[in-house]
Amino acid sequence: MLHLHDTETYMKHTLLFVALIGSTYCVHAQRPQYPVTPKVSHVDVYHSIEIPDPYRWLEASDSSAVKQWVEAQNAVTFDFLGRIPFRDKVRERLTKIWNYPKYTAPFREGKRWFYFKNDGLQNQSVMYVQNAITGPASVFLDPNTFSADGTIALADVSFSKDGRYCAYAVTKSGSDWRDIYVMDVASRTHTVDTVSWAKFTDIAWFGNGFYYSRYDKPAEGGKALTASNEGHKVYFHTVGTGQAEDKLIYEEKDHPKRNFGVGVTEDERFAILSGFEGGSKGNPIYVKDPRKPGGFAAIVESYDDEFNVITNIGDRLIVLTNRKAPRYRVIEINVRRPEEANWKEVIPEKSEVLSSVSAIGGKLVTVYMKDASHRAYVYNESGKREREVSLGGYGTVSLASGKREDREVFYSFTSFTSPTNIYRLDLRTGASKLFRRSEIDFAFDDYVTEQVFATSNDGTRVPMFIVHRKGIAYDGSNPTLLYGYGGFNISMLPSFSVSRLMWLENGGIYAMANIRGGGEYGEEWHEAGTKLKKQNVFDDFISAAEYLASKKYTSPAKLAVQGGSNGGLLVGAVINKRPDLFRVALPAVGVMDMLRFHKFTIGWAWTRDYGSSDDSVQFRYLLGYSPLHNIREQEYPAVLVTTADHDDRVVPAHSFKYIATLQEQQRGANPVLIRIETKAGHGGGKPTAKIIEETADIYSFMFHEMGVSPKY
Repeated sequence: MLHLHDTETYMKHTLLFVALIGSTYCVHAQRPQYPVTPKVSHVDVYHSIEIPDPYRWLEASDSSAVKQWVEAQNAVTFDFLGRIPFRDKVRERLTKIWNYPKYTAPFREGKRWFYFKNDGLQNQSVMYVQNAITGPASVFLDPNTFSADGTIALADVSFSKDGRYCAYAVTKSGSDWRDIYVMDVASRTHTVDTVSWAKFTDIAWFGNGFYYSRYDKPAEGGKALTASNEGHKVYFHTVGTGQAEDKLIYEEKDHPKRNFGVGVTEDERFAILSGFEGGSKGNPIYVKDPRKPGGFAAIVESYDDEFNVITNIGDRLIVLTNRKAPRYRVIEINVRRPEEANWKEVIPEKSEVLSSVSAIGGKLVTVYMKDASHRAYVYNESGKREREVSLGGYGTVSLASGKREDREVFYSFTSFTSPTNIYRLDLRTGASKLFRRSEIDFAFDDYVTEQVFATSNDGTRVPMFIVHRKGIAYDGSNPTLLYGYGGFNISMLPSFSVSRLMWLENGGIYAMANIRGGGEYGEEWHEAGTKLKKQNVFDDFISAAEYLASKKYTSPAKLAVQGGSNGGLLVGAVINKRPDLFRVALPAVGVMDMLRFHKFTIGWAWTRDYGSSDDSVQFRYLLGYSPLHNIREQEYPAVLVTTADHDDRVVPAHSFKYIATLQEQQRGANPVLIRIETKAGHGGGKPTAKIIEETADIYSFMFHEMGVSPKY
C-alpha cells in the first residue's frame, strides 16, 4: 500500500495507461473500464475508531496527479456518452426550446428603470436601462463581454441611493469569490474602483461608498479555491479611492468562523450589521448611524433565532423573525428601547409560512407558503391586511425591489408548466395586470400538475408535486424523474425549467418531494431533518419514491433520482440504502464525505444542519449515513455524478472520492460515471452553452439507461 508522499509518480503512470485504454468499450456491450484509482494507506482516528481514507490524495485538486485522474475519468465518461445514438438530437432539441427571450421584472433606481434580458442562447443575460417603463431601452451592462467563453459572470448589482453609481460583482469560473467594480450610471463608464477578495457579501451603499464583506487575500502561494474561509470582515469603500484605503468596519478576531454583512436602510438612517455563525440557528442584529463615528449598538445579540430587518419607520425597525414563531412573524423594534419586552407584533404568525416581506410604497407586500406553494398579500405598515394578490395556482412569486415612494411594483410568477410571466401590481387599487409574457412554442395545456402526500416511516405526511401529460396510463411504465433537497431551511417550490419540457414531451413524469429539512412548513419542518434527525430526510424521500411505484406512476426500472449539493448527499444516501428502488441516480456537486466536510472552505458553516464528526455522538450518526462511507459491494443503479473543478463551496474531492469508491464496489453492468466540468463552480454563473451541454448529457444518460428512445 502506498503512502501519500509516494503516490505522485505511480499515479501519473497508472492514469496515463488508463486514459489510453479507457475508450475501448461499447455502450452496454460490457461494463465500462474505469480508471484504476490508486489507494494510499491513510487512516484517520475518530474517537478511538479508525476510519481508512484510501483516496485522500484526491483532495489535492490542484496536483498534477488529480488533474490526470480527472482527464482519465472524463475520457471514459464522454466516450460512453458519445456512443449514445440520440445524444446529438437531445442537445439539438434542448438548444431549440431554450432559444426564447427571457426577462426579469423591471426595477427603478434613481430616475431610470432597469431589467435583464436574454435573447435566448446568450451565455449571460444582459442588463438594459430605460428612462421610462414603457420607453425605449438600451444596453447598460453586457456580461457577455467579460470573457470570450462566458466563464466570468455577473453575480450582483447594487445602486447608490441617488442612482448615480452602480456597483457590480463578478465571479470567475463559478467561484464564490467576487471582484467588485463601479460604473457611473449616466455616462456608463467605469470609475477607477476595483475591490477584490470579497465573498459571501452584499453591496450596501451609503452616500458615495458602500459596505462589503471579505476575507484576507490568501497568503503568497495559498490557493483561493481551498482557502479556509475564516476571519470574515466588513469594510467600507469610498468611490474614487483604492482598496488599500478601505476602512475596516467590523471583525471579531475571537470568533474567526463568524460571517458578517451590512445593509443600509432606504433613508440611510441606519446601517444594519448581521452575523452568522456555523452551527447557529439564527443571527444577531446591530445598528449604527452611518453618518456618525462610533461602533454598532446591539439590538438582538442572540444567535438562536433569525432576524431580518425589512425597513424602518423613523427609529422603529420592521423585522421578519422566527423568534417564538417557527412559521415567522413581523415585529417592530424601537432602536432606542430594543429590549424584547418592548417589541410590538405587526403581523402575527399564521398557519402558513411567511416566506418574505418587502416594504414598498408604504405597504408590506408578503409572500406566504401553503403546502409548498406561494400566496401573496398586501398589508399596511400597521399590520392590517388589505388584499390578496391573485395568482395562477401552484407557483412561485418573486418581487422586484421597490421604494417607499413607489405606487406600483413588478413581480414574476412561474410554475412547473408556466414560464416566467411578469405582472404589474398597483399598490393603491390592488389591480394586477400582465406586463410581459414569455412565449415558448410548447403545448402547456396538454400537461397537468397535481399535489399528493406520501406517508413517511413515522407517519409524517410528505407533500410531492407530480407533473405529467394528461391522460397517462397508470401501469408503472412511465419514465419518472424524482427530485429532492431536504436541508438548510430551503423550500422547494413550483418553478419552470425549460429543460424539463424535453422530459415531459417524451412521456416523462417529473416529481418533486418536499421532504423534511427544508423550510416548507417552517423551522419545525427544518429542524426535523437536521443532525441526529437527518434520517427523516432519507426516509421521506424513499417514501416518496415508493408512493410513485405503488400508485403505478412508474416502477423502479423507470425511476431516476436527482439532487444537487445537499441534494447530492440525499441521492448518495438513499441509493446506498435502497439501490433496488432506482434505475438511475444523478447526484450533483454532492456533500459525500460527512466526516470531513467541515474541513473544506465554508463547510464548517454547515454543522448547524449536519453536526460534526468532532462530536463523538454526532460522529457515529454521520458515519451511519455518510454516502462515501456506506458504499458496499452490491449492484447500484446507473450513476452519473456531476461536479466542477472550481467548486469552492462543495469541493470536488467529495465527488472524486465518492465515484472512486463506487467504481471499486459496483457489482453488475450498470455504469457509474463522473462528469467533471472545467472552469466551472458550484452551479451559479455557468454560461448557457455549458448548461445545455451538461443537461443534454444528463438527459441522454437517463433516457439511455431506462431504455427510452426520445422522439427526435
